[in-house]
Amino acid sequence: MSVVINTNYTASVASNNLAASQSMLQRSINRLSSGSKIVGPSDDSGGMAVSMALSATTRRQGAVANNIGNAISLLQTQEGALKISGKVLERISELKVLSLDITKSASDLANYDAEFNALQAQLRDTADATFNGVDLFGSSSPGNVGVTEDGGSVIAILARNLTDSTTGVGVISDSSVTSLDDAAVTVSAITTALERVATMRAANGAEQSRFGFAAELNTVNKANLEAANSRIVDVDVAEESTQLARWNILVQAGTAMLAQANQSNQAALKLLS
Repeated sequence: MSVVINTNYTASVASNNLAASQSMLQRSINRLSSGSKIVGPSDDSGGMAVSMALSATTRRQGAVANNIGNAISLLQTQEGALKISGKVLERISELKVLSLDITKSASDLANYDAEFNALQAQLRDTADATFNGVDLFGSSSPGNVGVTEDGGSVIAILARNLTDSTTGVGVISDSSVTSLDDAAVTVSAITTALERVATMRAANGAEQSRFGFAAELNTVNKANLEAANSRIVDVDVAEESTQLARWNILVQAGTAMLAQANQSNQAALKLLS
């Protein structure tokens, strides 16, 4: 091999190797410090694109979980109102039977009617109840709730009209009926009203049950998507630590060899002395 001064090929090769090792060392440090193996688009452009799509889907599923939770809260509030309405009707039925007692005076019957009117008002007030401005009862449905992140599956919350004459308590809550002695206020009518409230409660429970399973499925899907995204972007600390040690040793060795290569041209000075 020729002894030259202007060109030090050995040092150039050592310098290139050192630069490559330093670059890989820096990449390992970036990955371990960030916890991600895709620090920049150049690391895995395709993987980054897939990860962005999965992350967006996961965020939407989080929003779906929130919407389902709010829908369940609405139904729970509605169920509470229906439960109380059932108790009100039970008390009205009791008052109706008590009013049939022949030993009761007109004053006693007037007291029963006063309580009956108050309970009617309670039923009407319950029918006007809202949840964050959304009517709990009425002829219109509160709406449909999307239970998948793409909106492809929805659950409808059915309309429940508490004071309706065909599906609700009907005449029992009618303000024009002011006495237990009214021909429309019969034990049979009150029993029918109770049965309708029970039907509403059953339908409400069915909807809550479906929302519960939809929420569980959404949670499972969200966890699976997060796991899939993790396999794309999260760094394997054990593997990357091994690579870090490797590149760290190579950088140290490269630095030492570059120093040796830079000393090789000193032989030319000895020939000139």
